[in-house]
Amino acid sequence: MANTKSAKAKIREIKNKTDFNKSVKNRYRTFIKKVELNIVAGKKEDAQIALKEAESEIMSASSKKIIHQKTASRKISRLANKIKSIK
Repeated sequence: MANTKSAKAKIREIKNKTDFNKSVKNRYRTFIKKVELNIVAGKKEDAQIALKEAESEIMSASSKKIIHQKTASRKISRLANKIKSIK
């Protein structure tokens, strides 16, 4: 356990950052689930609308360094390809 005042402050700071990062990560995962549910249901137009919202959230998480930029791009690309495959 931390003994010094600065170490205790650092623990509090890390906890706050962790909580924030978790909330952002949960948020963009929720948007991804909305897209995937529309894909499974076969609703192409709804999935495209949901993808635009999800793309914004994913890139926001990427800009905050919560996920890597290439990971974000890969997730968006894969979702877009799934939407294209809907007949």
